[in-house]
Amino acid sequence: MSPQLGAKAGSPQVGDRPRVVLGVAGGIAAYKGVEVLRGLTESGHSVTVVPTAAALKFVGEPTWAALSAHPIATSVWANAHEVSHVKLGQQADCVVVAPATADLIARATHGIANDLLTNVLLTARCPIVLAPAMHTEMWQHPATQCNVAALRARGVIVLEPAAGRLTGADFGPGRLPDPAAIVAAVQDVLRRPPTGDLAGRRVVVSAGGTRESWDPVRFIGNISSGRQGVELARTAVSRGALVTLVAAHLDVPIPAGVTVVPVSSAEDLLQAMAAAARDADAVVMAAAVADFRPEAVASGKIKKPDEPVNVSLKLSQTVDVLAELVRRREGELPVIVGFAAETAADATELAELGRRKLARKGCELLVVNEVGRQVVFGAEENEVTILGHEGTQVHVARSSKAAISDAVWDAVVHEWKRA
Repeated sequence: MSPQLGAKAGSPQVGDRPRVVLGVAGGIAAYKGVEVLRGLTESGHSVTVVPTAAALKFVGEPTWAALSAHPIATSVWANAHEVSHVKLGQQADCVVVAPATADLIARATHGIANDLLTNVLLTARCPIVLAPAMHTEMWQHPATQCNVAALRARGVIVLEPAAGRLTGADFGPGRLPDPAAIVAAVQDVLRRPPTGDLAGRRVVVSAGGTRESWDPVRFIGNISSGRQGVELARTAVSRGALVTLVAAHLDVPIPAGVTVVPVSSAEDLLQAMAAAARDADAVVMAAAVADFRPEAVASGKIKKPDEPVNVSLKLSQTVDVLAELVRRREGELPVIVGFAAETAADATELAELGRRKLARKGCELLVVNEVGRQVVFGAEENEVTILGHEGTQVHVARSSKAAISDAVWDAVVHEWKRA
């Protein structure tokens, strides 16, 4: 199987609805494929379901037909005159398999076409997304990991499975990603023709706001939602990268297909980012770091006095995570991207503030946005300027944070090509 990345010119669609083939392999998580189907149809996609024979033992054909409003394709022998095993893959705008079992992944890797779904995977010339689900031991087995690496090298998007409760009492990585997150991953793929320029690259993204404890129930922080960092991680997945998301406190869901490292304080963030950056090709510091922390942290809750009093809190600066990451890097140098939220009188002053910060931090790229009017934190849109250490400057007019993310990754790819 060697899919060509990018939607085909003139590929058939139902009206303006993209055609998606939803493959379902024979794992217990097949029942969650129903939620993926509903999410795709309700968001405007025309979906044809291709379950394996084993999948139909978990969820029956009438369920798939009723929810997709299409006949179910189950065999290469059914409607042979329509050559379904070829046409389904040829006409699809995206093929997603959820769940993708270890068996399905192995057959897809080696081009074994012994049922309808694996035939579709061989004939598809559109983006392919696999959402694995299996026991931890199966996911971590060298054979599975080798197969996943081979598929990713060909441009297939293999999402990282979630960690959590599996069949029975088992717990660990191998759980099907959240169905809504799988739907979002498919939408990301369809949003633009995938370039595959991040395929096989290891990237680390930080997101969210850090918190510095004052006592066990109070903290100093900021109002970052983490949305931009999450969109950077999601977009990198859809472009084929292996993504580690170092997540501080988020107000938005974590995307499918990432390895998550939760953190709280600035020091936590630095340690997690430094560890993840050791074998990374790019590091993006999109987290909003609290710049100050209390010098002393109370071991118990500070009681509120009966009478109003003034309370003083002595602060000290937190670690400069971005500058420290630049200072610590060694060996094969990753491209490091910083973010700067600034207040400025105009675009000229904003760019000048960014240039000074870029020089001070020592990173390759700095993404600068103006804040202070409640127009960025938590919003779904942004407007930024991407500054390069060689004097480049790219302005991205107000657009979705997903589009901003694509522009940032485009700049990172440009840096890789220059190296």
